Amino acid sequence: MNRTELEIKLNQDRAWLLETFAAMPEADLHRRLTPSQHNPEAQWSAKDHFAHLIGIEVAFTRIFKRHLEGDAHPIGILISKDGTRLTREEVMAIVHANNEDWVNKHHDKSFDELVALGQQVRAETLTLIASLTDQQLNTKIPDAPWGDGTISGIMAINGDHARRHYSQVQAALTGKE
Repeated sequence: MNRTELEIKLNQDRAWLLETFAAMPEADLHRRLTPSQHNPEAQWSAKDHFAHLIGIEVAFTRIFKRHLEGDAHPIGILISKDGTRLTREEVMAIVHANNEDWVNKHHDKSFDELVALGQQVRAETLTLIASLTDQQLNTKIPDAPWGDGTISGIMAINGDHARRHYSQVQAALTGKE
């Protein structure tokens, strides 16, 4: 994906995300809807799902920066401290714990505060994109399981991720889980 296509996709997906979540009734935005993947007794609201999406963009940007700095394992959570590869179950437990930590950290923010945080994060993403060459945008992240594994391909899946989370929210709201 070239930089123009990437920016178009990021902007269209962000606009969709904002329009879709902003159109939700306030009660639906705050209602507990889906069980946390980390702690099934905890319930995420639509606003928590929105916050989660911001956290994923932050995580991806950190991965890209580590990769560009030469880190051999920029994803970070695939390898244990002793150098052994973690199982998928172990990796997913870390991912779910990190997601829960992020959501809990931002749970008490208003929707408008989350929109502002998302703007800040997106500005950092766009700044990073602008600083990269076309070749860098198309480099593969070692062991990346997302998209085509390239920086641009991974960045581009944010909107797809948002649509999956919105589908979960809608299924919970309509009782069609």
